[in-house]
Amino acid sequence: MILAGDVGGTKVHLALYDFAQGQLHHVRDQKFPAQNYDGLEAVVREFLGADAGKEVYAACFGVPGPVRDGRLKLTNLPWTLDSRQMAKALSIDHLFLINDLEANGYGIPELTPDQIFVLHEGDSSAVGHRGLVSAGTGLGEALLIWNGKHHVPVPSEGGHCDFAPRTDLEIELLQYLDRQIQGHVSWERVVSGIGLRNIYAFLRDAKGMEEPKWLKDRMAAEDPNAVIGQLGESGESGLCAHTLDMFVSAYGAEVGNMALKVLATGGMYMGGGIAPKILNKMKDGTFMQAFLDKGRMEGILQHMPVRIILESRCALLGAAAYAEARAAEISGRSERAASVQFS
Repeated sequence: MILAGDVGGTKVHLALYDFAQGQLHHVRDQKFPAQNYDGLEAVVREFLGADAGKEVYAACFGVPGPVRDGRLKLTNLPWTLDSRQMAKALSIDHLFLINDLEANGYGIPELTPDQIFVLHEGDSSAVGHRGLVSAGTGLGEALLIWNGKHHVPVPSEGGHCDFAPRTDLEIELLQYLDRQIQGHVSWERVVSGIGLRNIYAFLRDAKGMEEPKWLKDRMAAEDPNAVIGQLGESGESGLCAHTLDMFVSAYGAEVGNMALKVLATGGMYMGGGIAPKILNKMKDGTFMQAFLDKGRMEGILQHMPVRIILESRCALLGAAAYAEARAAEISGRSERAASVQFS
């Protein structure tokens, strides 16, 4: 079996996979609150408890941040991960750490058509580089480089590049965030779960939009991002609707930026948890208008497909696929190939 993991600042999502007819087959998965554990090894041991007697021959974990020589120090958790030490401690022959957006990139080829929503058809027959921008708790970005045979995910920290406002209102938002943060204002401060709350606070506090008591109570008692998304799409709250407008427009602009930087003739993908939850808003034209609004480059962007990943386990699929492929390179035996039976 293959152990796959998606490690975040708040939760760790683990899954077991095997292969059937060359395709990844999901065995089981479970989520764990990261703060309750002193390290990833403890989470893995608890997860494998029921399957401890079964062989896990390869493992891969998608982690937030740059992995250097198999090591990473997490910023939101007091954990330092080392692939060699973990492999020895867990008795797993082949264990790898890769960037979480890199894992998402490897997961895209494993998806079925019903797990992807086509927001903009573009030229669906075109081949070439792709880009991946994932708004969730933070903002992750990766390049998917076409090498003539397949796409190779290349991680980046593009979400931490300078936020570039395009309108007078966005300029005011930048100035507001600069005062609040008193430091660098990145795209992640606008296009992410954090960003949704930042835009909401800006419109309420700096622009004087009304936050009625019932809305304030819901924002305090529930997940604020879920409240903004629900009430913004339904139109029940003008504040939430305006927040969603600004958010989706900024999201489209940054995906358009990434498309130009990587020259994504093969298309752009949006991952992360936010886009699928506000799919109706993503479809209303606000996103694509901002995506295409690049002056003389609009004609190039028109030909690029734009797709939303609906499958929440994309990063796990990618980590599992990466683990099998790397283990096959090292061992000379492909479990994926061995699972294909010919009649």
